[in-house]
Amino acid sequence: MKQNDKNKKTLLAAVVANTDGEIFELEGYAAVGMAGDAFVPLTWDETRDIPFGSELMRMPDRRPVLYNLSRHKFEILTENPEMPGEPVYPVAAFNSPGHLVSYISAYTENDGAVYLPLFSYGAVGWFGGRFRTAVIPVDKEKRQDLRWMKPDDVVAGIKKIKEKMPMNRLRGHLEKCALEYGCPASKNFFLGRYEAPLPTSSHCNARCLGCLSLQDNEQIPHSQDRIAFEPLPEEIAEVALEHIGKVKQSIVSFGQGCEGDPLLVADTINAAVSIIRSKTQAGTINMNTNGSRPDILGNLFDTGLDSIRISLNSVRKKYYDAYFRPKGYDFSDVKRSIDAALDRKRFVSINYLNIPGFTDTPEEVNALMEFLRQHPINMIQWRNLNFDPIRYWRVMFDIEEHGSPIGMRRLLNKIRASFPNLKYGYFNPPKENFL
Repeated sequence: MKQNDKNKKTLLAAVVANTDGEIFELEGYAAVGMAGDAFVPLTWDETRDIPFGSELMRMPDRRPVLYNLSRHKFEILTENPEMPGEPVYPVAAFNSPGHLVSYISAYTENDGAVYLPLFSYGAVGWFGGRFRTAVIPVDKEKRQDLRWMKPDDVVAGIKKIKEKMPMNRLRGHLEKCALEYGCPASKNFFLGRYEAPLPTSSHCNARCLGCLSLQDNEQIPHSQDRIAFEPLPEEIAEVALEHIGKVKQSIVSFGQGCEGDPLLVADTINAAVSIIRSKTQAGTINMNTNGSRPDILGNLFDTGLDSIRISLNSVRKKYYDAYFRPKGYDFSDVKRSIDAALDRKRFVSINYLNIPGFTDTPEEVNALMEFLRQHPINMIQWRNLNFDPIRYWRVMFDIEEHGSPIGMRRLLNKIRASFPNLKYGYFNPPKENFL
């Protein structure tokens, strides 16, 4: 029998952290993942060696839920059994791009616990001298692999681009994103790789619970500053043309984590796209958006927009509204935007924001299946929703109770079996790969 066959159902050892953030194995306990109110001991075959670039995190104000191997039951730990009086905390993995979390690190909240920062919290354990985490790979591309983003190379790229366009404010904003926030998309622009960001809008017509650049909840720190100005069309085009001119199968994208929604500055973007397309037909011009203004998308497509990616946490209106909290638009507008793009034969992705325990409930799965039948999009980008898991479940299930989750792996397999031509991934593809 192969070693892997023997390992398949082997439980992973539990890991916890102390107050100093030191992570260690806890003998006599197995690691546990959760999806909603369901707890599952982690096994070798449901996990993978933690991907390169992932980070392990101590979860403050929380207690780990572990599986006691001798008592054969789940337990909530408040202290280290081997060192009574020493507090222990759950450990979670913030996994690198291209890996979809299948189970959340199992925990309960202490009284008065504040919100967790805006990350995803994958379950993690220890096996064979390595950390393993509950993820499903959905994209093998190395687009945001930190091994290909050496700091010295990024700095050198920044210097070269600054010499070429010293007065371009958008270039200056991307420099801050790359150096201060470690933004992989900005780094790729300065490295001359893959996809370059074109943040443009300082305003938004949604108030997403997990917005990365603007938070009205003082307990949740935003991850990066939102762009504070609207670049000129000429500034946008200069950045885009620089990238398109030196990158094979290049992509430039409006709609980034450091901005609001690009459709709110459609006139500026339309003018920028017009300049770009007057110079070249090369490169893919993409827009990441909430899809709130279907009435203006037609002009953008006519000018030269090649693809669109629309963000959704759910395809059901009341759950969409609960997360996105739209201002001045309705979920019906989002669907109309999708249909408008499909009618014009543009490539349409949905940025599907996932959390196990909600996304894989029967109600959500069935709704997604029906949505895909009615709106035959080209691609699902399976993304982890970066938000406090228990707080998210609480918001969703306060609307209505759901059935037991079927599991993220089963969800992906079910969708693939029913829609074999639907592309899976994490990153926006270039137009050369649309088919």
